Amino acid sequence: MRNGIVLFTSDRGITPAAAARAAEERGFDTFYVPEHTHIPVKREAAHPGTGNETLPDDRYTRTLDPWVSLATAAALTSRIRLSTAVALPVESDPITLAKTIATLDHLSGGRVTLGAGFGWNVDELTDHHVPAAKRRTVLREYVEAMRALWTQDEASYDGEFVSFGASWAWPKPVQSHVPVLVGAGGGPRTFAWIAANADGWMTTPIETGIDEKAAALHRAWADAGRDGSPEIHVLIAKKPTAEDFEEWAAAGVTELIWGVPDASEDEAIAHLDRLSTKLGLH
Repeated sequence: MRNGIVLFTSDRGITPAAAARAAEERGFDTFYVPEHTHIPVKREAAHPGTGNETLPDDRYTRTLDPWVSLATAAALTSRIRLSTAVALPVESDPITLAKTIATLDHLSGGRVTLGAGFGWNVDELTDHHVPAAKRRTVLREYVEAMRALWTQDEASYDGEFVSFGASWAWPKPVQSHVPVLVGAGGGPRTFAWIAANADGWMTTPIETGIDEKAAALHRAWADAGRDGSPEIHVLIAKKPTAEDFEEWAAAGVTELIWGVPDASEDEAIAHLDRLSTKLGLH
């Protein structure tokens, strides 16, 4: 299993560039950042972790733009992959977002993975004119439209929420296929969506029964006629046991995602030192 680092970015503490550089130097494989464009003060949406409208902490209101953050990280690194955990593509214009991701992939030498969510904060989605009941359809159309722009010399798309005529758009990503992972609660609907449209699954912080859910994803993958196996990235939310590592390996987990605090640069790097030593990455 590979090992990645997620920094819940904010306008305080270590910068994404410094964290990514330190993670690369210590042998980590992927650097992740989240996305929230804004948090409406008045909300009806329940946070998956708290179960109500309250937020676990104020970082949700202070997140940095993920693509600017990853661009700064790309400039100071050469090997580590650059990903989101998770981005909310439907809160951007798909043509513009396709250009942003293609440019980052071009300038980073082909290191981008798109970790995407459907969006638990439906109040946030409403402000972006995304109907909550259709957010899975909107994301599917965004992914399809962006892939057209990334791969076709004259790209076009005609959907319910995305539509544009034959267009030129360069640069193309260095990667022939930009990986797309979906970060969402594991269940039949999510796994069917992944099997039809994405390259793998990213667990939520409150996920349980990962071995059984991974098996269900593999079944959905096979039922969809997909070759190979899905990527499965597990977001570590508690101190794992030896049994956890054994379970994840047996389930076909491909990457573990470890958190780093948005503390001062010295504190965050000390945390990475300890973690990389425990994982035997040095």
